[in-house]
Amino acid sequence: MKNKFALSSAEMGIGMSNDRYVSPLSERYASREMQYIFSPDMKFRTWRKLWIALAEAEHELGLPVTAEQIEELKAHADDINYEVAKEREQIVRHDVMSHVYAYGVQCPKAKGIIHLGATSCYVGDNTDIIVMTEALKLIRKKLLNVLSELADFAEEYKALPTLAFTHFQPAQPTTVGKRAALWMMELKLDLDDVDYLIDSMMLLGSKGTTGTQASFLELFDGDHEKVKELDHRIANKLGFARCFPVSGQTYSRKTDTRVLNVLAGIAASAHKFSNDIRLLQHLKEVEEPFEKNQIGSSAMAYKRNPMRSERIASLARYVMVDALNPAITSATQWFERTLDDSANKRLSVPEAFLAADGILDLYLNIVDGLVVYPKVIEKHMMAELPFMATENIMMDAVKAGGDRQELHERIRMLSMEAGKNVKEKGLDNNLLELIAAEPEFHTSLEELKRAMDPAKYTGRAKEQTEEFIAEVIRPLLEENKELLGMKAEIKV
Repeated sequence: MKNKFALSSAEMGIGMSNDRYVSPLSERYASREMQYIFSPDMKFRTWRKLWIALAEAEHELGLPVTAEQIEELKAHADDINYEVAKEREQIVRHDVMSHVYAYGVQCPKAKGIIHLGATSCYVGDNTDIIVMTEALKLIRKKLLNVLSELADFAEEYKALPTLAFTHFQPAQPTTVGKRAALWMMELKLDLDDVDYLIDSMMLLGSKGTTGTQASFLELFDGDHEKVKELDHRIANKLGFARCFPVSGQTYSRKTDTRVLNVLAGIAASAHKFSNDIRLLQHLKEVEEPFEKNQIGSSAMAYKRNPMRSERIASLARYVMVDALNPAITSATQWFERTLDDSANKRLSVPEAFLAADGILDLYLNIVDGLVVYPKVIEKHMMAELPFMATENIMMDAVKAGGDRQELHERIRMLSMEAGKNVKEKGLDNNLLELIAAEPEFHTSLEELKRAMDPAKYTGRAKEQTEEFIAEVIRPLLEENKELLGMKAEIKV
């Protein structure tokens, strides 16, 4: 009997993406550039680069690998015969040997020396390191572009007073630009981590089955120096300064842990930024970009939800939790090699990068179009400023001959009365009127209002912002100016 839920191929749309799960990281969030870095094409092209580097190094060190064979390998470095590899894998059930075979079909003269002395991890693990390093470079580029946009924003609003909050309660004023400098400071710390990580990335090299390089020692007739030099030359040919000095069959999975911890740090910084924007948008002081035809709510047409900031928070939580995967994998590796890392790595590492890439695109898009509402900011500031100005008012009254202790107690009582009027009666803050009515303060309401200049209460916020940008951020951006100028187009 036919299953009533079964669909024909046509009904299912076989051949289209609608008939199977597709990762939203690719479809909705990550850039094409980051997707390519983790694509099969990038992987298999890198395998061929590694086989060429191995052959070149072996040739240079005296093994029977000819220049003609190397030239043949180079001639087919990029025109990968994928169908041949797929057909071979159906037979041998081994991806590396399938691609060795396919490369050999294209390079009959070099067929016998492809992958000479190597294990699967020679191409697999070295490629993973190369791919992660390229992905880190793209993350670095995007971090710099976010910092550049934030620096421009901070400079524009460096002197605009705004309420600062501790515990989300009104506190001593700061400036809009200084708050942006706080976001920049966290990203600068992340950038430092990325730079350190890129500089410390090492290839696995050519270590053999258990990391002892026994197969290469055999090839080089027991010449230890040539075996060591082989690693050095392979690293240099692939753009790395060094290889792991010791390893098992694989590079230490601690490397994946370090990489994802840095991505988790970036995610945490972005999450904090997104929280601030969401709260500011609730206050109607600052808003993320809202496009002309964008719909904020299916039910409430007036709403302007901070959807991009919420998306940052959502993706950031994923990256932070995903960082546990390589940590657990690293902790549970057995001796020189175990394969329970493979499936996890295929998921956790690429998806952390794709999500972090999407986060930074969103971050860049938001900062590029942030909308500031100075009048709303001023309104909120002036509603709270009288409370924050009481110390200055008290000091002026002391200078006029008042008793500091008595004045302190009187201001405390008046502040409680004004606070009660605001909270219980829904009235405006009338603290200035209450103080002006007290003769011991020797001041008028007009004088008190003239003293309510928010800029007097922001301390060094403006100067700190200027100094941080001039001394830390601008020199960094100048050093990397060739990487700047990115615009982030988000898909949804």
